[in-house]
Amino acid sequence: MIRIFADVNSGNCLKVKWVAERLGLAHEWIEINILKGETRTDAFLALNPFGQVPVVQFDDGRTLSQSNAIILHFAEGSDLVPADAFEHARMLEWMFWEQYSHEPAIAVRRFQKHYLRKSDDAIDTDLLAKGRRALGRMEMALISSDFISGGAALTLADIALLAYTRLSHEGGFDLGDFPAVHAWVARCELELGLPHVHEAAHVQI
Repeated sequence: MIRIFADVNSGNCLKVKWVAERLGLAHEWIEINILKGETRTDAFLALNPFGQVPVVQFDDGRTLSQSNAIILHFAEGSDLVPADAFEHARMLEWMFWEQYSHEPAIAVRRFQKHYLRKSDDAIDTDLLAKGRRALGRMEMALISSDFISGGAALTLADIALLAYTRLSHEGGFDLGDFPAVHAWVARCELELGLPHVHEAAHVQI
């Protein structure tokens, strides 16, 4: 059985959870608390020298880290990966962009604001601007397409981007300013059987 070492509060870890569940992969979830420094223990570093979650361990002892690498491995040959070579590449285009231009702004601001409880004045102001630009780029793509890479079906690109977009309100981003993205979040939640977290959180604010 696959062992997934992860923190349930991490969007990168949730990607792995959602793909494993969507594909019906038997797995054991082993909770690792980032805030308590559990990724810095000798035991964890022996498992993953990068000192990051998620990391998966297979029956033969091999390990794999980096969320997008893990979900690509899990989903190879499934309906989450387009069969057409160009559409496959478009999916990867968005997945690479997610880690370079989306996650470093939205996830980082969320962590500082929601978990470290920093005031807006104490957070790098560029993070808000960069995050809004990323959401704006998604908005442009989703105005004319139900799913992010332009196809008619959910792919790994949607799952990769959903993880932190869905929780972006915790970083101070208002998806009400991005109606196509907001609708896409709900569409992906329905596809994956997830609760409508944005609406629930919006009521509480």
